[in-house]
Amino acid sequence: MDISLNISLWEFAALAAAAVLVGFSKTAVSGANTVSLAVFAAVLPARESTGVLLPILIAGDVLAVLTYRRHAHWPTLWRLFPAVAGGVVVGTVFLMWADDAIVRTSIGAILLLMAAVTLWRRRAPADGVAEAGESSAAEVSLGARLKAPSYGVLGGFTTMVANAGGPVMSMYLLSAGFRKLSFLGTSAWFFLIVNTSKVPFSVGLGLIDAHSLLLDAALVLFVLPGALIGKAAVHRINQRLFEQLVIGATVLGGLQLLLR
Repeated sequence: MDISLNISLWEFAALAAAAVLVGFSKTAVSGANTVSLAVFAAVLPARESTGVLLPILIAGDVLAVLTYRRHAHWPTLWRLFPAVAGGVVVGTVFLMWADDAIVRTSIGAILLLMAAVTLWRRRAPADGVAEAGESSAAEVSLGARLKAPSYGVLGGFTTMVANAGGPVMSMYLLSAGFRKLSFLGTSAWFFLIVNTSKVPFSVGLGLIDAHSLLLDAALVLFVLPGALIGKAAVHRINQRLFEQLVIGATVLGGLQLLLR
């Protein structure tokens, strides 16, 4: 990968703002970093931008785990991981031949579909899924357990191809009835493990190299203030607004990818 570090001040400022948003999304509104994805793809070559963004996301994941580590629901994570691994492999094969236009269109369509399915489910009668408390995660129903493989494959595919697994994971957790803290704790551990496991694949595809890591070293400092802002804001966001922000960020990210 050949990413020039001779970017303008305004371009660096845009990337820095996107890094702040990554930190905020990891500790407050999961899925909001789809906007960061779009910013990185606009400033840098779209395919290569995913390699630059991945270490930034991992830094945000570490901060999120430090903040919400006690609120994770591990049975849900263990149900997802096998399917996610399959999705990551499929995504790696896809990246070997797909160009930027195909990647953007595919991911954008998937994100909008996930948002539409979640909105439809929210209008339907309750399916018996118990809501999680603020300090313990949901006991998902049989229907939610059956959804895990399909969401897992989609999440693995989208996170490998475009670092866009956040909205898919968000749609799954919202449909399973997770509330804020259990949502954020489960999501934090999920993405720390998944994003770290993607590093060898990204290196093998040439998406991460010395040039991209040098840019990451300059940008990662901006993740911390975003995470602190998110931590301070999350308790001021009620559950309904939290869910609306997650879905809104998903739709925005999907449209951004489709319309570019």
